[in-house]
Amino acid sequence: MAEVDVAPTFGAELKDGFKPASAWVANGIAWLDDIQGFYRERSAIEKEYSAKLNALAKRYFEKKNKKSTSLSVGDTPAMTPGSLENASLTIWTTHLTTLESRAAEHENYGNELVSKVADPLKYYAAKFEELRKRHTEYAAKLEAERDSSYADLRKVKGKYDAACQEVESRRKKTESAFDKAKAQSHYQQQLQDMNNVKNTYLIAINVTNKLKERYYHEYVPELLDSLQDLSEFRTLRLNALWTTAAGLETTMLKNSQGLVEHLSQEITRNLPHLDSMMYIRHNLGSWQEPPDKPFEPSPVWHDDELMVTDETAKIFLRNVLNKSKGQLGDLRREVDKKKREVEGIKRIKTAIREGRENKDEVQVVSQMFDLQGDLHQTDRKRLTAEVETSTITSVIGDVTLGARNHNFKSQTFKIPTNCDLCGERIWGLSAKGFDCRDCGYTCHNKCQMKVPAECPGELSKEDRKKYKAERQAAAGSLLKPAGPPDHVAELPDLTRSNTTNTMNSLSSGYAASAHRSLSGPVATPHSPAPDETPPEPGPRPPAPASTAPKKPRIMAPPPTNYISELPGDSINGPGSAHASEQKGRVLYSFEANGAGELSVPEGREVIVLEPDGKLPA
Repeated sequence: MAEVDVAPTFGAELKDGFKPASAWVANGIAWLDDIQGFYRERSAIEKEYSAKLNALAKRYFEKKNKKSTSLSVGDTPAMTPGSLENASLTIWTTHLTTLESRAAEHENYGNELVSKVADPLKYYAAKFEELRKRHTEYAAKLEAERDSSYADLRKVKGKYDAACQEVESRRKKTESAFDKAKAQSHYQQQLQDMNNVKNTYLIAINVTNKLKERYYHEYVPELLDSLQDLSEFRTLRLNALWTTAAGLETTMLKNSQGLVEHLSQEITRNLPHLDSMMYIRHNLGSWQEPPDKPFEPSPVWHDDELMVTDETAKIFLRNVLNKSKGQLGDLRREVDKKKREVEGIKRIKTAIREGRENKDEVQVVSQMFDLQGDLHQTDRKRLTAEVETSTITSVIGDVTLGARNHNFKSQTFKIPTNCDLCGERIWGLSAKGFDCRDCGYTCHNKCQMKVPAECPGELSKEDRKKYKAERQAAAGSLLKPAGPPDHVAELPDLTRSNTTNTMNSLSSGYAASAHRSLSGPVATPHSPAPDETPPEPGPRPPAPASTAPKKPRIMAPPPTNYISELPGDSINGPGSAHASEQKGRVLYSFEANGAGELSVPEGREVIVLEPDGKLPA
């Protein structure tokens, strides 16, 4: 058997060949049962001396010949080995040949074979198979993680496509919208969201590619090396038991001492890596690493692979970078700690093999496998954080320097609360969001990553209220639609609307002529001057009173006590700006529920254009 300078490894040579390698190792472990059966049968046959021993040797020669190929080069070798056998089979052949040369055995020797060889073989066969199954389960887990990464990337890609589709829909709506400013605002907001989704998609691509690279260049090779180590460990245990059996034969059969000593010498030549080297040599095949995942533009939104770096996107990227950088240090320290633990257990394993430690190597290997699994999970998180950090900083630099980040904590809002970023209500029976421990900034879960890093620091209760009001006013201005100029009344020409919603609002005791206000008090309406054009707020202005056809009400009119007449406001009364105007005051506030309705606050003074009539009989 040829000597090699450097022992080859499965991970460096076989790449993604875990499944056939695992099957080969399983063959070697299952082979231990054959050897165990051999020694047990030999123990029973020892009393029948040479005749039974010759028959036994012949039977196991046949078994060996049937399994010679699978034990030497595996079940599906890339190159046929011909008549060659691996080192372990060669020793096994010598063993059977020695047995054929011996004709007598002692009964005590047979009993010792069971207690000192067969039982340990059974123990190690079960332990080795358990370890091999754990390798197989871990390989399946790695493959599932890889497929999960690809699946996550496809999900992010789907979200990106959906965001692009929504942007396109918003763009089309903008072209046909009556309120161009509001539609354009929604379009810009959707475009910003799409940019954030795109950036997330690009980051996910880099993370997936890096995890794929680690899978094929680190995770699987390490697992293959561990599988190879298990196979060689099995060979070491087998060698030790063979040596024990050979020693028993030397003691009990002095007349065949020469043959037994020769067998012992042959066993010592069975170096653990020789079987692995032969398997590698006959299973080398062409393998090509899968290419990196590229950026795939949406079919409805043609774009390139460049990250969006406008100010809105930078806010999102800064928050992502701050989150990743915050985790990176702890993850690196955790990875270093776990690496030291793994190296320590490896040194213990080496000391056991060299005879400097008296411990159960099977338990040590099992412990080492658990530690390596923990290290793998932590290192994946560290790698993800590093890729996210490097991806963002390579495009826009370290934008977290000098940033005043909010000290957010997850919060459940039991009372109605508005988001300080978008101004919308944080809805739900147990509304969940975030608030800043320092300044009290509140936001949705979905808005957290969009919040600018402009925390004023820890504030007093009064300052918090002040900043809260300023933020809510700023957020409300984003939702407020573009209104008429300051010199034009906010209310349209108060004519009766023919929509069912307007009738419902009137019949409920509310004025349907007030304009909806989202961010502040509504200006008191006044009749437009002759040279002024009444404003037209909302998506659909009401028809003029002279042309709008009157239809019978479908709801009962409000009670007369809902509207009280103010002193001096009677028709043609003294002090009236317009003698023909009849005024009233709204006693209950009303929130618009549809496009044809208007919000009216309590106490609003309104001009009654037409008195409420009665429903037709």
